[in-house]
Amino acid sequence: MEITTTTGALLAGLVTSLHCAGMCGPIACGVGTLAKSEGERMTAATLYHGGRLVSYGMIGAICGGLGKQPLQWFFDSPAVLLPWALVLALILSAFGLDKKIPRPAILNRFTARTRFQSKRFSTLGAASMMGLLTPLLPCGPLYLVFGVSLLSGSPAKGAEFTLAFGLGTVPLLWLAQHQFHKFRARVTPLTMQRLQRGLAITTAIMMAWRLHDTLPFRAQDKPADALPSCCHGE
Repeated sequence: MEITTTTGALLAGLVTSLHCAGMCGPIACGVGTLAKSEGERMTAATLYHGGRLVSYGMIGAICGGLGKQPLQWFFDSPAVLLPWALVLALILSAFGLDKKIPRPAILNRFTARTRFQSKRFSTLGAASMMGLLTPLLPCGPLYLVFGVSLLSGSPAKGAEFTLAFGLGTVPLLWLAQHQFHKFRARVTPLTMQRLQRGLAITTAIMMAWRLHDTLPFRAQDKPADALPSCCHGE
């Protein structure tokens, strides 16, 4: 199976969701605590994730636009670097190096203040606001993903990349929202960390193996008239 950049971003989101469930789980669960019914709680959760995805897409588009022109000075097709940058980001995450990324204190203060102010809104309004603000939380893995999206080559590709990543984080975080106490009781933070790092390095190795033919020196070794692997000469 060929691993496209979008598929890789989705896999990275699934891997990172183990981190998200531990770090953002309490915030995600908090959006439905004031709901008056199960239906309202489900709606609040949906709005929260919808807001997250909107913000992911917007930030990805901005990063893709910012990185487009500088990359074109050096590469005819800048996006060829994107999957390899994702592999590098997964390796950094696997070894916990994402924690070394500086986290702007101003963002932490801003999100904390806004979370406090969101209590003035209705349950659904607060859920939407928290979803929109979640990508601004100080988070090393998320910063890595946004940094990688600079190599996407265009605003559209950047949005596609970060949206795929965001979608990958939804299933486990949704489960944590609705079964958070049981989830935390059964899975310790250390276990979550080990699972996340193990999956990160496994995914990085799998992607690198699938991408090995895209290395420049490998491409140069192939004859110009070589058939693709999916074709067979007679």
